[in-house]
Amino acid sequence: MRVSSSPLFSALPLLQPLACPLLNCGCRLLLANGSTVLYRRFSTDRSALQSVIGQNSVEVLGQSYPRDDFTNVTPKILAMVGRNLHNQSHHPLWLIKERIKAHFYSAYIRRSGTPLFSVYDNLNPVVTVEQNFDSLLIPPGHPSRKRGDNYYLNRTMMLRAHTSAHQSELVKSGLDAFLLAGDVYRRDEIDTSHYPVFHQMEGVRLFSNHELFSKVQNGEELSLFECGGQRTPQKQETHTLEAVKLVEFDLKDTLTRLITHLFGEDLEIRWSDCYFPFTHPSFEMEVRFQGNWMEVLGCGVMEQELLNSAGAGNKLGWAFGLGLERLAMVLYSIPDIRLFWSQDERFFKQFRVQDIHQPICFQPLSKFPPLHNDISFWLPESREGQESFTENDFYELVRSIGGEMVEKVSLVDDFIHPKTRRRSQCYCIIYRHMERTLTQQEVRFIHKQIERAAETELGVQGRY
Repeated sequence: MRVSSSPLFSALPLLQPLACPLLNCGCRLLLANGSTVLYRRFSTDRSALQSVIGQNSVEVLGQSYPRDDFTNVTPKILAMVGRNLHNQSHHPLWLIKERIKAHFYSAYIRRSGTPLFSVYDNLNPVVTVEQNFDSLLIPPGHPSRKRGDNYYLNRTMMLRAHTSAHQSELVKSGLDAFLLAGDVYRRDEIDTSHYPVFHQMEGVRLFSNHELFSKVQNGEELSLFECGGQRTPQKQETHTLEAVKLVEFDLKDTLTRLITHLFGEDLEIRWSDCYFPFTHPSFEMEVRFQGNWMEVLGCGVMEQELLNSAGAGNKLGWAFGLGLERLAMVLYSIPDIRLFWSQDERFFKQFRVQDIHQPICFQPLSKFPPLHNDISFWLPESREGQESFTENDFYELVRSIGGEMVEKVSLVDDFIHPKTRRRSQCYCIIYRHMERTLTQQEVRFIHKQIERAAETELGVQGRY
């Protein structure tokens, strides 16, 4: 994972529902228009729901999916499905989630005295390609759809790459304000801030005409929409500028209150314009933390086409997304993303606090020495119309064999032979265990396995 906050928000998200208990029972909800939406809940009893890759199918959380030429999920990744670190009491990701949840519950209350935002954190991470991309207006051919960047069960099913994959179905159920948290999956590079499984949290808020303009003088004369408008950097073609500015103000005010709640009132914040397929205008928030500007989240005014297709075409809304690992690493001074998956009691006991808002500064268990090993190989020739080798393929192979022993993989040389035009790459693999000192002998054994697997599975020719 890239501990960047915007994954397609590069960081957008699931919690126990307050407003709609049915969402957590794997049933169908009847909508006002007579249609239904299926909510799939999965058990947290991992012993009862095994995830297995068979010859012709992939079984995930008790459900079987047929394999095809797009299947690329690995046993290592499947072993992490259902771990739900964000739901493990006193795990640092759980602490961050609970702090965000508590803030929204206390700061935004309905007239009835109940929280405005409902929260969901236990939706099934297996989604359709349509949910993950099409429902968010991500066009065919978009780079984010690449097989090399995602974990596909087959051509139509995948492990979600962002929690926004559930956004449309929740809006269809009639929700106007919700938070969503969960684990997401992406093939990515290997270093101390990237991991193939990470966790996101996102929020959505929709406004009717009355809700948005009720506190504005002569608000009854204003409207969310206009006919014959044009898309500009400031707004979408169907929105009035007045409505967009009010939604933008509410969005930025909401997020400023959240981030200062987490980081402190004296925090410096700045906004920058950006682009996401599912919001316009879109923004990124940066904060000055320990002397540096750091991006913490992406957000924007939701594309009206998305709301129209979800049955909420009479409303206008905003959405944001952030990465829980990024916030936890910064707030708790956690130096390596692999630590979130540790089973070491010395790690967990540092986060068992009485008050979820209590400051915590993680004390490293110990710093074990790294071992460096290089691997060089000639790349296979590209086949017509497709790449025969991608860096993410190699990273995935290294991670599958080396597991948590691998701290970082870096491309250190990329060479094209002047006569044969063959391409060679050299990678440096840094091995470092989080809980003990590694020996060169055991590292060399793993490294040899990587060399052999690279040749047989990726078609490279070793230069060892």
